[in-house]
Amino acid sequence: MFNALVMDKEEESGLATGSIKQLSVDDLPHGDVTVAVEYSTVNYKDGLCLSPKGGGLVRAYPHVPGIDYAGTVEASSDDRYKPGDKVVLTGWRVGEAHWGGYSQKANARADWLVPLPDGLTTRQAMAVGTAGFTAMLAVMALEDHGLTPDRGPVLVTGAAGGVGSVATAILGNLGYEVAAVTGRPETGDYLKSLGATTIVPRDDLNETTKRPLESETWAGCVDAVGGAMLARVLGQMKYGCSVAAVGLAGGAALPATVIPFLLRGVNLLGIDSVMQPYDNRVRAWKRIATDLPMDKLEAMVQPAGLSDLPQLGADILKGQVKGRVVVDVNA
Repeated sequence: MFNALVMDKEEESGLATGSIKQLSVDDLPHGDVTVAVEYSTVNYKDGLCLSPKGGGLVRAYPHVPGIDYAGTVEASSDDRYKPGDKVVLTGWRVGEAHWGGYSQKANARADWLVPLPDGLTTRQAMAVGTAGFTAMLAVMALEDHGLTPDRGPVLVTGAAGGVGSVATAILGNLGYEVAAVTGRPETGDYLKSLGATTIVPRDDLNETTKRPLESETWAGCVDAVGGAMLARVLGQMKYGCSVAAVGLAGGAALPATVIPFLLRGVNLLGIDSVMQPYDNRVRAWKRIATDLPMDKLEAMVQPAGLSDLPQLGADILKGQVKGRVVVDVNA
């Protein structure tokens, strides 16, 4: 028997609540590989899945959330993995449509797993998680479209959040001048410790403008906010430069014009971490192991256990979680 955080829907209210329950391997959905989970984490999607209505992501109850996990293979019917292998899982709608990592054991399809790269522990992999993996994909996409440190400052919006924190640390480590946007002034020292060179108050970018183009300021942008801020940033990009869109904390609408694309050749790059092909996943995890300073990663970490998850899920939806939560499922 093992512990898991299980969400159950109450018949009368139709709302879901979570509690720690004991399960057996027979309770798990079918999978090619059984993983002894060591660590998971808390992302915005996890907050939605932990909410009373499941955020529109959970298909059926009872349900075990947790869109990320890392651990050790315990059993495998697939030749690619054998007992004792260290593995990481992010994406593939695990924790949403499929049972996830808020459990001491999990079953997965072999296609969903990635070998833990050399130089990373399972705990560090979950300090990275989907948020950090997405940040690395965004940096890679910007580089693939010509971004280099000598082109000018790179903007990171929502910089104190999970994606923003890791993006700031990676870009700073690679020698970029990083301008970190935050609405929480108290996070300024934290962001500078990660590698930000300047702090941009959120209010400076949060208002829409009637001008489709402003001064050319940014050589690149990792945007976790969307909405009016993304529209504003598009008009401030340098000629031929790119924005990697990774989130919508500020809303899904984009009150923008096509002028930045037509007159400045700006690129808007969509970053999806859920359905990324295997080869690009491996490439990103290898880059994380070499390009993300582990001391900076550790500075982002907030430790937690399974019992902390309901509150943390509510906190992250309110924008009250700084950095990265690492959940020790065996604590």
